Amino acid sequence: MKKSWKTLLAGSALLLGAVSGAFAADPIKVGSVLSVTGPAAFLGDPELKTLQMYVDDINKQGGVLGRPLQLVHYDDGSDANKANSFAKRLIDDDKVDVIVGGTTTGATMSMAPLVERAGVPFISLAGAVVIVEPVKKWVFKTPHTDRMAAEKVFEDMKKRGLTKVALLAETSGFGQSGKKETEAVAGKYGITLVANETYGPKDTDVSPQLTKIKNAPGVQAVFVFGLGQGPAIVTKNYKQLGITLPLYQSHGVASEEFIKLAGPAAEGVRLPAAALLVADKLPANDPQKPVVVAYTKAFNEKWKTDVSTFGGHAYDGLMLAVDAIKRAGSTDKAKVRDAIEATKGYIGTGGKVNMSPTDHMGLDLSAFRLLEIKNGDWTLVQ
Repeated sequence: MKKSWKTLLAGSALLLGAVSGAFAADPIKVGSVLSVTGPAAFLGDPELKTLQMYVDDINKQGGVLGRPLQLVHYDDGSDANKANSFAKRLIDDDKVDVIVGGTTTGATMSMAPLVERAGVPFISLAGAVVIVEPVKKWVFKTPHTDRMAAEKVFEDMKKRGLTKVALLAETSGFGQSGKKETEAVAGKYGITLVANETYGPKDTDVSPQLTKIKNAPGVQAVFVFGLGQGPAIVTKNYKQLGITLPLYQSHGVASEEFIKLAGPAAEGVRLPAAALLVADKLPANDPQKPVVVAYTKAFNEKWKTDVSTFGGHAYDGLMLAVDAIKRAGSTDKAKVRDAIEATKGYIGTGGKVNMSPTDHMGLDLSAFRLLEIKNGDWTLVQ
């Protein structure tokens, strides 16, 4: 009888251990809505690849707080309405602990009211300043803003004595926010917008708008604000029309895919971008160099394809979330939110991040590098 009691007790202890072990190993759920297909696919695809790669990597190293990460992701097909539905599913059905992504500004803004209402930390991978201004309690973002992109471009134009500029903006959420911010900061840099045109994200020919720009009085340079395939079409049409004025793009095209799509027409195009695109060209003492070189190597080896700044945004989003969970010591949503907001000195692919209650992005203009495409490759403009 004694023996059977001992056996029973031992069995109970094993069972309790197994149960408590199972509870301890409950996954930390990272939700994600990304534009893996549709017009914004060349942003969303590297974002998803990055999240998958690093969730696996973190789990191989023992997870976070002794718990595995579980990535729960949906593809919104570059449709903001679908992003809203998937965000609802992540919150209500999947009960995720944190959300990383929206890919686009439209998707992010459709998700934001839901996360605010539910109280779920949300780190967006989209560009527009409207995402973080005014500050929303639960919403953060990793990429540089459209306002910063306009300022970086105008800084360079000013150095080159270019003051009369044509703006060509996409009618997407990103493009329209970029247009508004560009118009707002132009005067600060002594820039006059002598032409102001728009194009649709699915347009296959932008020659009519570019012809108007070409004929605008005194125009000295052209600034295009869009993402996805549109800016590549604009760049090709630009070349076809024989326009030789300096052409600038926004950070919405900071990917090898843009160079591939635009081809030789991309030669000489300038744009602001994260250090990630020029990882191998950074000076040895640049604090971002170890981070961007390691990410580039890991991504290239895993996926046999080039990195983009968009994948880098996803890396930063995930690492900021993981770092905050570690500092919070739990997945309590309010504590994680507070920890994200208290982030200081995080060196990521986008720059050095210092968040605060009034700044839910944490990057300044020094985080942007000005690049020029030369011989089909990125070069740093000195």
